[in-house]
Amino acid sequence: MLAAWTYAGEIFRPARVASLPPTKGYFVNRLWSRVGVRATSVGLLVLGVVGGVYVGQDQEPQQRTVEAQLVVQSDADDMQLLKEREAEHAAARAWRSQAEGDAAAKAAAGAKAAAVKARTLEKAVIAKRNEAKAAHAPGEQTTSPPYTGPIPSSCKEFSGNRGIGCSLMLAAGYSIDQFPCMDKLFKRESGWNQRASNSGSGAYGIPQALPGSKMAKFGADWRVNPVPQIKWGLDYIRNRYKTPCGAWAHSQHTGWY
Repeated sequence: MLAAWTYAGEIFRPARVASLPPTKGYFVNRLWSRVGVRATSVGLLVLGVVGGVYVGQDQEPQQRTVEAQLVVQSDADDMQLLKEREAEHAAARAWRSQAEGDAAAKAAAGAKAAAVKARTLEKAVIAKRNEAKAAHAPGEQTTSPPYTGPIPSSCKEFSGNRGIGCSLMLAAGYSIDQFPCMDKLFKRESGWNQRASNSGSGAYGIPQALPGSKMAKFGADWRVNPVPQIKWGLDYIRNRYKTPCGAWAHSQHTGWY
C-alpha cells in the first residue's frame, strides 16, 4: 500500500506508478522467442527451397547425363548384337552357299554318270538287237567276209573284230600302246559289233559313223564288213583327235567322241 497524507483537510494519495504485470516481461520475451523461431523456420524453409531448387537443378543435369550414358550403352549393346547376328547370318549364308555348291557338283557328277550309263546300256541293247536283225539293202551281202589280212604277234591275244582292229591300227602307223584306248572307245560305242545301229540318231557300225554311209569310202560292203568300218574310224580319229587315246580322253570327259 502507498502512504497517504492530508492537506487542508483533504486526503491525498500518490498516483500509482504504471508497471508491467509480473508475467509481462516473460510474455514479451516468449513472444520475441516465437518470432525468432518462426523467422528462423521461414529462413530455413526458404533456404531449403532454394537449396532444393539448386540441388534439383544440379541433379537434373546429372540425371540427364546418366540417361545419356544409358542410351549410349544401350546403343552400343544393340550394335554389338546386330554385329553378332550379322556374323551369324553371314556364316549361315556361306555354309548354305557351300552346301548348295557341293550339292550342285554332286548332282552334275551324278547326272553325267547316269547319262554315260544310259548311253552304254542303250548301245548294248542296240548291239543285241542288231545281232538278230541286220540292216541291209536287197541283194546286198548279209554276212561278214572273212578277214584275210595279217595279224601281228602283238595282236594275237585279241580275237574277232578286236584282233582285226588291232592289226589295222598298227597298219595305220599307231603303236600298240594306243590299242587299249581304241579298244575301250569302240567297246563303249558299239561293243565292236559291225551291225550296231542307233535307232535314235542313225549312227551305225563299230565306230558309230553318222550317217553310216560315210564308211562307203573304205568299202562298198561297209554295212557288214568290219574292215571298212574300222578304217573309217581310224581315219576320223586321226583327223579329229590325232590318236586313239586322244579320242578316248574326249569320250571320257563328254560321253561322246
